[in-house]
Amino acid sequence: MRIAIANDHAAVELKKEIVDYVRGLGHEVINYGTDSHESCHYPEYGEKVARAVAAKDADCGILICGTGVGISIAANKVKGVRAAVCSEPVTARLAKEHNNANIIAFGARIVGPETAREIVKAYLTAEFLGGRHERRVDMIAEIEACN
Repeated sequence: MRIAIANDHAAVELKKEIVDYVRGLGHEVINYGTDSHESCHYPEYGEKVARAVAAKDADCGILICGTGVGISIAANKVKGVRAAVCSEPVTARLAKEHNNANIIAFGARIVGPETAREIVKAYLTAEFLGGRHERRVDMIAEIEACN
C-alpha cells in the first residue's frame, strides 16, 4: 500500500517512528509532513494528505499533530475524505470496518509510540465490512454532496 503521512511541529519524532514502522510492515510511505520543530500550521499538512488520498495518489493516510483533532478537521474539509481521530486501536479498527475511514489521525501529546504503532496496525489490517455500514457511508457522501 501507498500511505501518505503528515505532521506538524508537535509530532516530528512520532512521525519518524511511525514512518519506520509502516515501512517495516512493507508499505510505501509518502511524507507530506514537516521535519522541523519550528512552529507551523497543521491545516496545511492535513490538506496535503487529504488531497493525496482523495486523488488516489495514496491508498490511505496517517495524520499526527498535538491531539490529532485539528489536523483531522482540516483533512475532513476535502471532498471524499473520512478522517477519524483514534486514541486507541479499537477505534482505529472500527473506523475502517464501519466507516471506511481513509485517513486516521492521532495526537503526539495524547498517545505514545507504542500505542501509536498499535493504532496504525489495527487500522492497516482492518477491512471495510460493507453491508449495513455501506449505506451509512453512502449517507455521509450524500451530506457532503450537498455542500
